[in-house]
Amino acid sequence: MEQKIKNIIIFLNDIERLKSVTRHSWTSTGRQESVPEHCWRMALMAMILKENFPGVDIARVTEMCLIHDFGEVYDGDVPAFLKNSEHKLIEEKAIKKVIEPLSENLQNRIIAIYKEFEDWVTPEAKLAKAIDKLEVLIQHNEADISTWIPKEYELNLTHGLEYNKYNDFIKSFRNIVDQMTRDKILKRK
Repeated sequence: MEQKIKNIIIFLNDIERLKSVTRHSWTSTGRQESVPEHCWRMALMAMILKENFPGVDIARVTEMCLIHDFGEVYDGDVPAFLKNSEHKLIEEKAIKKVIEPLSENLQNRIIAIYKEFEDWVTPEAKLAKAIDKLEVLIQHNEADISTWIPKEYELNLTHGLEYNKYNDFIKSFRNIVDQMTRDKILKRK
């Protein structure tokens, strides 16, 4: 039992590094957002959206929200507009490395959750992926527009759109976020 606990602590020590990994997004207070902040708000969104998704296992969605960016622990966050298939392989290797100290059962569970999220087939994965894309857009809208790079004026209206079309509630949510984006862009002009 002692070694099991030590291994959990080794994992927690390693995953703690994510707290210092910043994302391309900025907060409303003018600093770069960290990976855990993004994951935390995704998990919170899952909890809040639960009543709109009867039959969806929100605990599973929350797990996906919490672990989907584990792979950024060693090599950082790569903005969506720069990601390619090589980055996905790097993230998968990093996930396997960071969870190595955990029991085989936990490793298998985390890998299965991550794979389910990436495969985007189950209702839980569809909601988690939709939340991931929506949270990014909301964060961009909360940040000062001076933090946006030129391509984001269009990208913020197209990013993750395919993941936000599967459900009427999510479509409506996305439409409101897109309108907020358009309003923000218009204020700048």
